[in-house]
Amino acid sequence: MKTTLDISAVRVFLLVADMHSFTRSAEALGTTQAAVSLKLQRLEAALGKRLLERSPRAVQLTADGAAFLENARALVAAHDLALTGTTRPRPRLSLGISDHAAGPELVPMLQQFQAMATELVLSVGIGFSRDLLDLYDAGKLDAVIVRQEASRRGGETLIDDEFAWFAAPKFRIPAGGPLPLATLAPPCGVRAIAVRALDKSKLPFVEAFVGGGVAAVAAAAQAGLAIAPLARRIAPGGLIDIGPGLGLPKLGRSKVILHAKVSDAAKRTALRTLAAAFRSALLSK
Repeated sequence: MKTTLDISAVRVFLLVADMHSFTRSAEALGTTQAAVSLKLQRLEAALGKRLLERSPRAVQLTADGAAFLENARALVAAHDLALTGTTRPRPRLSLGISDHAAGPELVPMLQQFQAMATELVLSVGIGFSRDLLDLYDAGKLDAVIVRQEASRRGGETLIDDEFAWFAAPKFRIPAGGPLPLATLAPPCGVRAIAVRALDKSKLPFVEAFVGGGVAAVAAAAQAGLAIAPLARRIAPGGLIDIGPGLGLPKLGRSKVILHAKVSDAAKRTALRTLAAAFRSALLSK
């Protein structure tokens, strides 16, 4: 009789393979490291192959594990496609992410969601923290990942970002002119922090570029049009911190917070997966 693979164990394998950690994988699944290890041991026993090498520092794929990886993804995808073809439409998890919080971690977050929560449809909106919190409070979003608001309590801290002034290496301030800034439009909280810091230091400035998104603001800085206040985590390669050289005021730090109100078990698991993937991406840098 042919061996039948446990789909839940295959999902656990994909999560550990992507996160390179039993601890973070267990956190994403809301279970224990022992339970994760047991699932993988049973999967390896069913296949008759060792899929992972475990060490105190990290978890790596063996040659057999690397060979099994794409087959595992295909198996889970085929399984979920078979289910969605015979059942009611999948429930939706609506998530809002602040544009100044959605850095390079967004890609591994979505990869983990695809691997572990394919019974859900993920709806993601990018916007200002304040606007997203208003939608969240009105019950129009299940969860938000936003910059911490001074008057807002609660939520789960995902990261504590440091901000700085970024510009192209060849950027020069026009002789005798004010400091040209590239920012988002109000009510962007990062813009407000930058403007307050410059006003307090009595440094003249002009908004030379107003972008509809952080990608546009970063592009303006890369093009040499202006200086952009950005989190170090988000600033693209090629930009440099010119704050110290120009004697600009420090911008300080800002936390990225996850707020969620979900009762559905699948949605809670998906949010744990997203949060764990966010942290995992940061730790792997």
